[in-house]
Amino acid sequence: MKSLVTFASLLAFTALTAAADLNTLTSAEQKDGWKLLFNGKSLDGWRTYKEGGKIGAGWIVEDGLLKKQAKISGGDMMTVQTTSGTANWELSWEWRIAKNGNNGIKYFITEARKGALGHEYQMLDDDGHPDGKVGAHRQTAAFYDVLPPAKDKPTKPVGEWNTSRVVVNGNTVQHWLNAAKVLEYELGSDAVKQAVAKSKFSKIGDFGTKVTGHILLTDHNDECWFRNVKLRNF
Repeated sequence: MKSLVTFASLLAFTALTAAADLNTLTSAEQKDGWKLLFNGKSLDGWRTYKEGGKIGAGWIVEDGLLKKQAKISGGDMMTVQTTSGTANWELSWEWRIAKNGNNGIKYFITEARKGALGHEYQMLDDDGHPDGKVGAHRQTAAFYDVLPPAKDKPTKPVGEWNTSRVVVNGNTVQHWLNAAKVLEYELGSDAVKQAVAKSKFSKIGDFGTKVTGHILLTDHNDECWFRNVKLRNF
């Protein structure tokens, strides 16, 4: 019995140590200007799209992870901080999704529009969710409903952690997945305008251009986890 208790204590200590290592910045990252958007302890720095709203119970912090609970409303949740329309910036995060799940991170979210409409980095169970069958432009790492990612993107199996990045450098936007660049497009280009015109965002006048805006986590009622969410201007 004593050995079992010791083993259980060791497991608990390992879990606590692992959680303590999450959502931190190295000295090199701090020097490069990285800022944490999620501190691993609370929802500080996040708000609802509508000013003064309350983030729903569907968003919780658990063991150092930001978790969207399934079938419990949390609403879309966005950063208080904005990314400048003139600055270059990079967003990095780790995520995993439940079987048949759907979620996404949106950027260029502005309150000048009539809703939480922005460019979305899609996060999906490509094989299990209906959106995955619509086409590659709605699958993981796509510019949702606009542009597809590379066919050979290195997606991890459902339930495993993926690492993603969005890099905005001038008018060039890149989507990265597990250390591979899987999509690149030019804001305001003819290619983007044509793709937007065929999408559900065709009526949004400035969609596909660079704007000052927020980062937003979507709520599709599916279980999803986030950690090490960070942003830097460069």
